[in-house]
This record gives sequence, C-alpha cells and structure tokens, in this order.
Amino acid sequence: MDLIPLKAALADVVAIPVTPFAEDGTIDKDTHRALLRRLLDGGVRIVTPNGNTGEFYALTPKERRAVTELTIDEVRGRATVLVGVGHDVPTAVAAAEHARDAGAELVMVHQPVHPYVSQDGWVDYHRAIAEAVPELGVVPYIRNPLLAGERLAELADHCPNVIGVKYAVPDAARFGAFARDAGLDRFVWIAGLAELYAPSYFATGATGFTSGLVNVAPAVSLGMLEALRAGDYAAAMKVWERIRRFEELRADRQSANNVTVVKEALAVLGLCRRDVRAPSRVLPEAQRAEVADQIAGWSV
Repeated sequence: MDLIPLKAALADVVAIPVTPFAEDGTIDKDTHRALLRRLLDGGVRIVTPNGNTGEFYALTPKERRAVTELTIDEVRGRATVLVGVGHDVPTAVAAAEHARDAGAELVMVHQPVHPYVSQDGWVDYHRAIAEAVPELGVVPYIRNPLLAGERLAELADHCPNVIGVKYAVPDAARFGAFARDAGLDRFVWIAGLAELYAPSYFATGATGFTSGLVNVAPAVSLGMLEALRAGDYAAAMKVWERIRRFEELRADRQSANNVTVVKEALAVLGLCRRDVRAPSRVLPEAQRAEVADQIAGWSV
C-alpha cells in the first residue's frame, strides 16, 4: 500500500457530509447525491461518510452501508473517501471491510463510546480494526484528553496503516504535546474540532481540519485552509471571525445543535430538509433567523 498519497489527502479540509432525510424519515438519496456533488464542485477533495455531522450514531447498520456505497459511487474518484466506522469491535471491523470492498481508501475509527476505556484497551480496539483492513489507511478519532501520545505510537508500531489522527480535544497545548509524544512527522494531524480550532492547531502541528460548515459554504472552509497553508494567520483569523458565531451556535450546550445548525443553514439555502434524528432536534423558530443571518453574505 502506498501511504504517501493517502497522507497527502488527509492534509486538507476533511468534509463531513450531512445525511439528508426525506419527509418519511428515510435517507433522501437524491438529495444526498446533490449535496455531495455540490461539495465536489466546490473544490472539496476528501469526504467522510458516516461522520458525526452525518449522524453516524442515529443511522442503522444498513443505512450506514448505504451511505458508504452512495458516497463512493457519487464521488467516482473525484475525492478521497474516508469512511467512519465504530461501535463494538465486530461491527467496526465489518464496516471497515465493507468500506474496503466498496472502494474506500481510508477509515476513520470513531472514539469508543463505552464508559470504561483503558489505554491498553484503546490500543487493542484500534489494532483489531486496523489489522482487519491492512489495505486501508486508518485514522483514529481521539477525544480522550487522558490518552497518552505514546499509546498511539505503540498502535502504529503494530499497524503501519495507522497514518493519521483526527484530534478533537479542545486544548491546543495538549494537542501539541500529544503530537510530539506520538511522533509529529509520523502521522498526519487533523484538527478535529473544525474551523474555530484550526488556526491554533495548525500553529502546533496540524496540516488539515475537519469541517461540517463546509456543507454550507465550501469556499469559506477552503479559504481558511489556503491561508493556513500559506502561514497567513491574519487572513485565517478573518475567516475565523466571519464564522465564529455560526460555530458557537453549533458548539453551544455541549454541541447539542452541532448537526442541527448545519442542516438549518442548508434548509435556508433550499438544499435539503432541516430534519434530524433523535437525540438531535430541529431548532426552534426563534433561533432559525439567527442561522439565516449568520450565513447571509457568505460565498455559498
């Protein structure tokens, strides 16, 4: 497996597409394809079906497989596909194998949701998945601030296909230390908390960032990436200032409306329904106007 192009693909805006629903609550496949085409036409080069912005935990196993297949079919080589997998080990392995067989190049392993996670167990969990699909690049999604960087290095010693990290602990200093303890040049470091954290994480070693906002305005997210790649932090922070309130609305109350705000913005633009699945919930009328105000004037 040639890891170089896969690593290059991760050092980008890693788009997390929404999963649009029809009026009857099923996945709206035609709208899903249209939204993916909009991302690709907007310049997006890597997408993550079955990410958190895609409501991974609210989809059935059959639906997650359908989202994977639809995305790979629609992308058709125009972008790299990084499929989200998770839950128990057999489920995650089966999803990773399905992603491989469907034509994906990489998988992102969601943080284990079990309340009892030892650091040794974290390594065992990811090793079981990575060893099942040695043909794929593997990207752990790290949200645990207690995990030591040395454990990631240990995982990669066993599994050389672990090539990138989606780091989503809201602490830039912790990220910088973790990356260096694990091996700064050994992995591609993705700022997993999107645009608001991207400048500070790039300053300490990240070369890519995830984005849900990119569903709404690809040019805005890609503009920030361009500035960060150029080391122009003043320009990056101008983008940051423009999107700050939108991202704050998503992050409010422990990210209760993370997906909801993105889908509301897409609904304002007439691109999909605002429907989300429990435990998310659509915005009340009073907050919908603020979302519309926030995206007014963006390059969408």
